[in-house]
Amino acid sequence: MRCARLGRAVRPCSNGSVKRLSLTPDDLLRLRFAHSPMAEVVTSALALRSTSWEHARWRSRVAPRVSPAVLPTLWRVLATPNGQIPDFLTPPPQTARPTLEAELSAIAATPPDRVAAELWAAGIPCADPAAVLPALITQIRRYFQVALAPLWPRLRAAAEAEIAHRTSMAAFPGPRTLLADLHPRLRWDPDALQLDYLKDTDHPPWSLDGHPLALLPTAFTGAHAWIMESPSGRSLWYPPRTLGLLFAAPAPPPAPLAALLGATRAAVLMLLTMPSSTGDVAAQLGLAPATASHHLTALRDAGLIVALRSGRRLNYRRTDLGDRLSALG
Repeated sequence: MRCARLGRAVRPCSNGSVKRLSLTPDDLLRLRFAHSPMAEVVTSALALRSTSWEHARWRSRVAPRVSPAVLPTLWRVLATPNGQIPDFLTPPPQTARPTLEAELSAIAATPPDRVAAELWAAGIPCADPAAVLPALITQIRRYFQVALAPLWPRLRAAAEAEIAHRTSMAAFPGPRTLLADLHPRLRWDPDALQLDYLKDTDHPPWSLDGHPLALLPTAFTGAHAWIMESPSGRSLWYPPRTLGLLFAAPAPPPAPLAALLGATRAAVLMLLTMPSSTGDVAAQLGLAPATASHHLTALRDAGLIVALRSGRRLNYRRTDLGDRLSALG
């Protein structure tokens, strides 16, 4: 995987990083969004080895249960000597919302010679690549169940809210605004995406070479963004707009809002900056599910929130009126 990381710290890949991504008008028309489970697997595994503050609570809970002693093959492949992640672990999404099993099927279908070549490039000699994949896939499933499954509805809801926001921007002011504020180190000019790095190094222009660019809101990128170039596709992983709300402990509601709605109902309204289900609200605020449902119904009947179905999941989010009321301070 040829990649470049943007943010507080740079994790260089063995073959360098990218400075300027040239985009033609046709490239802009072929931009697509998706949310990738394997992108969250890879970035969350890197977050476990970092000191990022936004993931500290999650890391303290999860790290002992997914250590290298528990998942040796997974960590051998991810904690590579040169920091390069094998490309076959992150297949470009074929749909907007791929499942983990769909992406694992793509990984399982990787030819053994490609597995061996990419592990070798990452500094991991592999004499029997066909034997690596079954163990790796089993351990990815186990990692996902422990580290990500409890958070998955909220991770997916955050990605869907981000995608909805971006697609509305495509309608107005227009497609070029899709890239306007994806990340503080990304700047858009009339024909290229400019990438500002911590090191002042010259880089040759980079193009999509006929590939569509997949934009992947990925919560575990944290404050970073990742550009990925591989033989099978091009993608940009970046944090969704509601990242800070995913991992932070709920803050108390402003006193005026609590006086108006009641402390618990005000806390529910404040929590719905990002889409959340009844179960999410109950878990975040320590409420019984029936109590959370009661407050959500009252807020919905008052026009402060709306319910939106995503598959079998019912998410609630604030309306414009709810946003204005939440600004009371």
